[in-house]
Amino acid sequence: MVKDEHSFAGFSKLTREERYQRLVEMGALTQEDVQYLAEGGVKQLDLGDKLIENVIGYFQMPLGVAANFCIDGVDYAIPMAVEETSIVAALSKTAKWIRNCGRITTRALGNTILGQIQIPRVKNFERLKQAFDSHHAMWIEEVNQSVASSMVERGGGVTDMSLRKLAHPKGGDMAVIHLGMNSCDAMGANIMNQVLEFLKHPIELATGEEVGICILSNLNDRKLAYACVEIEGVDEALGTSIEEASIFAETDPYRATTHNKGVMNGIDPILIATGNDWRAVEAGVHAYATRSGQYQAISTWRYDPDTRILKGELKAPLVVGTVGGVTALHPTARLCLNMMGITSAQHLSRILAAVGLVQNLGAINALCTEGIIQGHMKLHIDNLMLVAGARETEMPALKKHLKHWLTVHRRVSLKQATKFLAELRGV
Repeated sequence: MVKDEHSFAGFSKLTREERYQRLVEMGALTQEDVQYLAEGGVKQLDLGDKLIENVIGYFQMPLGVAANFCIDGVDYAIPMAVEETSIVAALSKTAKWIRNCGRITTRALGNTILGQIQIPRVKNFERLKQAFDSHHAMWIEEVNQSVASSMVERGGGVTDMSLRKLAHPKGGDMAVIHLGMNSCDAMGANIMNQVLEFLKHPIELATGEEVGICILSNLNDRKLAYACVEIEGVDEALGTSIEEASIFAETDPYRATTHNKGVMNGIDPILIATGNDWRAVEAGVHAYATRSGQYQAISTWRYDPDTRILKGELKAPLVVGTVGGVTALHPTARLCLNMMGITSAQHLSRILAAVGLVQNLGAINALCTEGIIQGHMKLHIDNLMLVAGARETEMPALKKHLKHWLTVHRRVSLKQATKFLAELRGV
């Protein structure tokens, strides 16, 4: 616990070792913590210094591989950095079901990211519109020849601009200029923000208006990833139950929130493993889920009793990068991209959509059959045994006891694990 707010004075200018010592003096770290942070995880502590300030070490996440994926006819080992019990196992199990009885197909819809230039208090919207109409083509050409020239060389660049009029809540008008850019294999936030800032002065000069905020938008409905899962020979009772669960999430925002969290259980771990901005993707996905005016599921499932085919679809803005930033600097991120054989940012976005949809199916299937607790707790038993302090030689017998208890009582906790372990030891 920090006892003195002034203990952080000059903290950013300290070396890593000095930060350790300062935190020990504050009572925030023990010497054992310092040793763990200095020696554990990624050994290149200087890499962290290049990413953020005040580095003291790394918080390691388990890096696992989801197996059994065949997407668009290609086999994949999916790297996932995640701590939540059952995600990797449920994904692998569900992917195997689909592999044996169906298919996963994907495609990319659109290729431009979106930036916004705000004019908070418009003096004269008609004059603004006239100036915009006569200048925006020139602005696009100018920015592509200067700030975005390297992007143009790679086949991208600014593609279009449009003007929106919004009512200001305090009266009058607000205007927003939308700018579309093909950022190729970059996520594009940095180059987009540079372009927007570059255009601020020319826009003010031509329109006589005062520009406010210039920023990338994470709600991008112009660059979507689509995935489809089709499974044949699905039992009617199960197929109907999954469809009803989907309709529940499409109708009720309370259920939709948890439904979409299940989708992101598959997407976020890949974003983290590949060094992508999972917060930006989360924000975009959840905003996109409200596009109808009510928060809804971003995936849908339907069952056809005549063909016995279960079909699921997902469409969402999954804007990612495969060049630049952490994806270029972090060795594990590069390893994970290489593990999947990723060839482009759109390729990665399609994989994300597929894995998110499969994870969603795994969660709904569990809810409709054994229940989420039963499936989750079977995998959680290993964690309970570790927390209880079981030795390697004690685990097989202890696991058998705990699985039987779970089957009979439909629940299991650390209390049972500790009790059975004591009995095994004859304590």
